[in-house]
Amino acid sequence: MNTVASTRESVATSAKAPVAYQRIATEEAFTTAEVIARYRKIMADGSIDDPGFMRLWNLIFSERRRATKLVERLQDLGSLRIQDMDDTGISKQVLSLTSPGVQVFDAATARALAASSNDELAEAVRKYPQRFAGLTAIAPQDPTSAAKEIERGVKKLGFKGVIVNSHTRGEYLDDPKFWEILEAAAALKAPIYLHPSPPPASMVGPFLSRGLDGATYGFAVETGLHILRIIVSGAFDRFPGLTFVIGHLGEAIPYWFFRFDFMHGRMVADERYEGAKKLERKPSEYFKENIYITTSGMAWEPAILFAQRVMGVDRVLYAMDYPYQFVPEEVRVTDELPISDIDKKKLYQLNAERVFSL
Repeated sequence: MNTVASTRESVATSAKAPVAYQRIATEEAFTTAEVIARYRKIMADGSIDDPGFMRLWNLIFSERRRATKLVERLQDLGSLRIQDMDDTGISKQVLSLTSPGVQVFDAATARALAASSNDELAEAVRKYPQRFAGLTAIAPQDPTSAAKEIERGVKKLGFKGVIVNSHTRGEYLDDPKFWEILEAAAALKAPIYLHPSPPPASMVGPFLSRGLDGATYGFAVETGLHILRIIVSGAFDRFPGLTFVIGHLGEAIPYWFFRFDFMHGRMVADERYEGAKKLERKPSEYFKENIYITTSGMAWEPAILFAQRVMGVDRVLYAMDYPYQFVPEEVRVTDELPISDIDKKKLYQLNAERVFSL
């Protein structure tokens, strides 16, 4: 037996052992055949000018390690996915349309694809209600329609939040033209999962030239920038009940709390810094009170413990980042964290149940 197979068998054995919690994974991706076909079309006809998107999906479509079955796993909402969950002890996945979702298309295409993808996901959740929960995909290109789709997702389809795959054609949710979306999410108590996307054309060049554009670093920089823009725009002062969730242990932002607070205060006090807006609270306070973070892609004990220390154990959730980082032994890393049983149950289960109303 090879090393990978041996590791997976070992993890599967330990996953079946009795534990005092359910493992709920909260940043788990899917897509539909229709979205995949549309990606292939815009890549082939040259109708998209997005080097980060092109690089990412060229790599995905030309994957050399066929054993990973990445594209197949993304589209599977049945037996293959559930078998992977069983093998690693995952009780439930919170599913969201994979990056960049529908946010690279024109508004009409994006609206239609968001609705059809939500319908397909809702059917899977109805079929496997104990194993899947869903987040509503939206087309931010049309904020009014997006707000209505959030309402449909929550009230009709039974979804537990919203997925926004970061920027939409280089635009960010801190722009007030998108605040219908934030208002709807806040009113419906629907958390927005802000998932990474490749940096837009205006940003991606220096990342591409050194192979840093994707999950290595570009995702973190782009998504970290996005959530910081939302914080300093005053959006949480306008919508104090608004909740966001971001992955990868907060895209490194918790590590910078002190500096963000210190320098933002300096910038606001210095009238030369146009755009530095006075807020009701410190940037870190919004992050700790309006934002939750997940462990997706960051199965590293020191980082998880640090995040729990500065954010609080109630604000850190488990995620696997399936199927992109489907590394079975990472479940064991989380199982073996040197934290109390109740804190482990919060990380794996209770926080997710509270945040996503599971």
